[in-house]
Amino acid sequence: MTQIRPLAPADRDAWLPLWRGYLEFYESEVAAEQTALTWNRLLDPQFPIHGAIALDDDGRAIGFVHWLTHGATWSPAPYVYLEDLFVAPDTRGTGAGRALIAHVTEWARERDAAKVYWLTHESNATARALYDRVATHTGFVHYEIGLRG
Repeated sequence: MTQIRPLAPADRDAWLPLWRGYLEFYESEVAAEQTALTWNRLLDPQFPIHGAIALDDDGRAIGFVHWLTHGATWSPAPYVYLEDLFVAPDTRGTGAGRALIAHVTEWARERDAAKVYWLTHESNATARALYDRVATHTGFVHYEIGLRG
């Protein structure tokens, strides 16, 4: 059974290959300095980004999730944005992704958030099959204006 728990300082060496796999999946790169900054933010209780790690029965790290909260104009309660979710390719279909989403959802409920939401690429069919089972596809289309690099 997959175990989900908050990230701890000792998890860095297990998290890092998963982080790299996540970036590779999305054909992206970030500087080593950004990876270090992200890791430090995930562990900083004063920073509004949170993280959890998924472990298999042998205690091997097989996935992670990162999320943040923010205020909302349409709700008195905050929203929770699930920013990053990754499960190692050899363990997909084991329930780890569902467990990671459930962890964030429970965390959000405990804090009286109004909703949990996330984005994924339209071509990510494997993840979307899970997302269609655990959430509502809202039909919104994502746009952005990059301001750096």
